[in-house]
Amino acid sequence: MNLAPHKEQFDKAIDHLKNEIASLRTGRATPALVEDVNVEAYGTKQKIVSLASITVADAKTINIQPWDKSVLADIEAALRNSSLGINPVNDGEMIRVILPDLTTERRAELIKVLHTKLEQARITVRKVREDVRTEIDRALKDKEISEDEKFKYQDDLEKIVKEYNDSIKSIGEEKEKEINKV
Repeated sequence: MNLAPHKEQFDKAIDHLKNEIASLRTGRATPALVEDVNVEAYGTKQKIVSLASITVADAKTINIQPWDKSVLADIEAALRNSSLGINPVNDGEMIRVILPDLTTERRAELIKVLHTKLEQARITVRKVREDVRTEIDRALKDKEISEDEKFKYQDDLEKIVKEYNDSIKSIGEEKEKEINKV
């Protein structure tokens, strides 16, 4: 029995967490903030990143230049209706998103969302741990491993889980600092 293949599942949980929190707004403009917003265009929902080029003009401004001008109003509406709390400006050629300064209340909301996403990542790690434990118990029952090996694998598994939980914690602390930076 080998625990290495399961590390990939733990890695996916961490990657998903990083991807999820990249869109949490900090004081700086970043394309990740808007690229995953869904837009109703061409009769289907698509992400902005598949409809337009997204650039950062300065620390507080994001420019969104659609490849097809006919979706300009759709992108603007999607941004306005998103939970990002932004007010896009459509100049007929592109959309400018000027990010307002974060208020204390908005920072607190973002931190709550961050903690929810961190907990989801921890739950995913626990679920993978339970799947691996079940596999270890099955291997013992099928006499593929001995009782001593079972305890060794469980200890190794706990070390891996602790490693990933520590990683989730440090990612969260880093993002929280970023959100609170004025």
